Amino acid sequence: MRPEELARHIQLNVTAALNEDLGIAPDTSKSSNSKMGPGADLTAQLVPENLITTASIISRQKAYLCGTQWLDYCFQRLDQNCIINWSAKDGDFIKPNQVLCNIRGNARAMLTAERTALNFLQTLSGTTTLVRSYVNAVTGINVKIMDTRKTLPGLRAAQKYAVRIGGGLNQRSGLFDGILIKENHIKAAGGISKVMALAKRIAPSDLPIQIEVETLAQLKEALDANAKLILLDNFSMMNLRRAVSLTGKRAVLESSGNINLDKVCLVAETGVDRISIGSLTKDVLAVDLSMRFE
Repeated sequence: MRPEELARHIQLNVTAALNEDLGIAPDTSKSSNSKMGPGADLTAQLVPENLITTASIISRQKAYLCGTQWLDYCFQRLDQNCIINWSAKDGDFIKPNQVLCNIRGNARAMLTAERTALNFLQTLSGTTTLVRSYVNAVTGINVKIMDTRKTLPGLRAAQKYAVRIGGGLNQRSGLFDGILIKENHIKAAGGISKVMALAKRIAPSDLPIQIEVETLAQLKEALDANAKLILLDNFSMMNLRRAVSLTGKRAVLESSGNINLDKVCLVAETGVDRISIGSLTKDVLAVDLSMRFE
């Protein structure tokens, strides 16, 4: 994703999240937090309107950092003069009680932005940390750790960014930039050979076409149909090894389905090219971070 595209997603993410916290309807641009009612942070009214203060973001556990640009935009959208100095960057390993950044700006704006900013930083750091654990588990094995479309609604671009920061790779972004033929597509189209022919007919030459198979017999059908990217869904270890042997490098093989940290190395050792894991972006445990005024 190009930097300008990522910047647009960050702006959309942060705007929606702040509006949600401030009770602003999606079809308005009202963003004042200086009076009561929608658009106001009621608790922030307890702080002098023009007070300038400093704060720090502190880590409470070991993790890998991600989401600094989202945090920056949260604070700077509410206070354009806010200054943020980072002592760590996306992808860095962080330790308990480490100061990640210092912030100076309007106290009311900082309090209003705090929870939204931390939500992004904690969630994306959690995604990156989880991905890194899988990547580390297969160190030395020629295999790629991939994400899926099982992302938190509205945060796909953000989480896919976090996957990349953690050392993983992205599958298609959505339904528009790749074809993934699954069981129901195969049934509705009349079989593997028919659906592959249809896919090749409608897809531009540079668009990836992947087909999911559930048995070795289906794998053979896909190979006979000249499939070049095949997803092996819930194959046993024995059948993964058989699939690799049967394929003989004629196609890229991807293993998926109920793969966790305990078995990812075993799956990698079967010789598959890729491993896709939905839990990377679906079952995320937020990293413990906090903001403290100084």
